[in-house]
Amino acid sequence: MTILTDTPAAPASASFSRRFYNTAWRWHFYAGLYVAPFLVMLAVTGLIMLWSAVFVGRDGEKYYKVTSAGPELAVSQQAEAALSVIPGGTLVQYIVPRTPEQPAVFRINQGDQSTMVAVDPHTAKVLGDWQRRNALYDLADTIHGTLLIGDVGDRLIEIAAGFGVVLIITGLYLWWPREGSFAGVLVPRLSARGRQFWKSLHLTVGFYVSAILLVFLLSGLTWAGIWGEKFTQAWSTFPAEKWDNVPLSDSTHASMNHGGIKEVPWTLEQTPMPASGSHAGVPGIPEGVAVNIDSVVALARSLGFDGRFQLGLPSGETGVWTIARDTMSNDSGNPLSDRTVHIDQYTGKVLADVGFADYGVAGKAMAAGIAFHEGDMGAWNVALVTIFCLSVIFLAVSGVAMWWMRRPKGAGARLLAPRVGEPGPLWKSGAIIMLAVSLLFPLTGAVLIGVLLLDFAVLRHIGPLKRALG
Repeated sequence: MTILTDTPAAPASASFSRRFYNTAWRWHFYAGLYVAPFLVMLAVTGLIMLWSAVFVGRDGEKYYKVTSAGPELAVSQQAEAALSVIPGGTLVQYIVPRTPEQPAVFRINQGDQSTMVAVDPHTAKVLGDWQRRNALYDLADTIHGTLLIGDVGDRLIEIAAGFGVVLIITGLYLWWPREGSFAGVLVPRLSARGRQFWKSLHLTVGFYVSAILLVFLLSGLTWAGIWGEKFTQAWSTFPAEKWDNVPLSDSTHASMNHGGIKEVPWTLEQTPMPASGSHAGVPGIPEGVAVNIDSVVALARSLGFDGRFQLGLPSGETGVWTIARDTMSNDSGNPLSDRTVHIDQYTGKVLADVGFADYGVAGKAMAAGIAFHEGDMGAWNVALVTIFCLSVIFLAVSGVAMWWMRRPKGAGARLLAPRVGEPGPLWKSGAIIMLAVSLLFPLTGAVLIGVLLLDFAVLRHIGPLKRALG
């Protein structure tokens, strides 16, 4: 990946093709200036979320340790203890402990307030409570997704991510050795001095990071409000028609998210929820057994749910019990084990049972991509994401620093976009690739086309602006 760069000066007169090539170079440069601060923000907030999850858990469950032993009490007894902390509250979720040292966690709603309560499964002793999604992890997550300014922030980040993809591809194209030698990029020139040393290191680090950065940008873009929710996610949503003769509610799986935090598997988010209150479904809880939190947890165990999983309680007359395990929510380190099961609250029948194998190609890619993105696959994943985030920060900061060192003294406010020499025989391919990739992302493509038109039609004809922009 090349964010900022420089090349030999171009002749004064240039053909249209050369001007277009130069324009691509210049807007590669300007896009880098736009993308760099976003990359730093995404890497820093990503590191905060990554290590917050490691030390305290996604839901704060690692704050508390269970030291007692012996058989576990019924989940209903643990739930009663949790409810005693929030008089008048409504139990909405139960999170099963991952290990014997971790507590059971219950989410209790009271009005607009959502509280998490940690309970010792062996004694039903309440170990502590805290406001849900109000920790450092959640602040970093909100900045990571919206810059704390809602949809506007989401759109700005989506534009930056789209330009990030363009930068990777055009950077590799513009850098690509014309003489076929990769020695200068695979290993940095540690013997170089000054700016050349940093340029060589920037190039090598960018080369090794570019593939991972592409995975991160694409997996992040599929959560974005336009390219993700309106396009990619819409045609990749799991079809509810696979649930034969099961009544559907007016709510989608996205209703299970909370406060803008994504908790539902990507491919299910826009899929309608099944509804309780019919004779549909396949046998689940045996007839004659009451359908309650204890029997639903027992059913989950019989279906193969072990370790940590989450149980959502029915909401309203048509609500369902939902047993869920997905890597994105830190339930497991293996996306192949992702599974969502819905249970009729009246009959105890299984209305839907969706696993990784049932996802479409895009859904499977996102299940694995998001798990990798969040560092959920184990210690190796945490280490790799940490190194990656630090590398991205280095690329962004070193790119800006090299541009700063490169600028002529006394240039004033001139940004000094790079100028290039004669375009090689592949310039048209590079231009087409840049435009095609950008147009895959509507917001990024719209901005790029607008900027190119403005540049061709206006900026190059206004002397002061032309000088200031290089």
